[in-house]
Amino acid sequence: MVDLSRIKEHDEVIGADGVHVGTVDHVDGHRIKLTKADSGAEVVEGSGGHSGHHHYISTGLIAGVEDGKVRLSANADVAITFEEEEQDG
Repeated sequence: MVDLSRIKEHDEVIGADGVHVGTVDHVDGHRIKLTKADSGAEVVEGSGGHSGHHHYISTGLIAGVEDGKVRLSANADVAITFEEEEQDG
């Protein structure tokens, strides 16, 4: 179990392959809210509607936290398929 208190604002989120997924805005319950400006859109070819709003990553995907990096248990291209998008409400 990862100690979520070790995750800090502006930590880099990377896939198991070391590829950048996003930047932490904050931990929101059992999810990491990624910053709107850096929310994994560059991992998806032709980001289109994937950018411009917040995305969330489940803390269940976290393999470890160290040196300002949150490493996920899945490669970046797979991890972003598990992202949840911010809902308008």
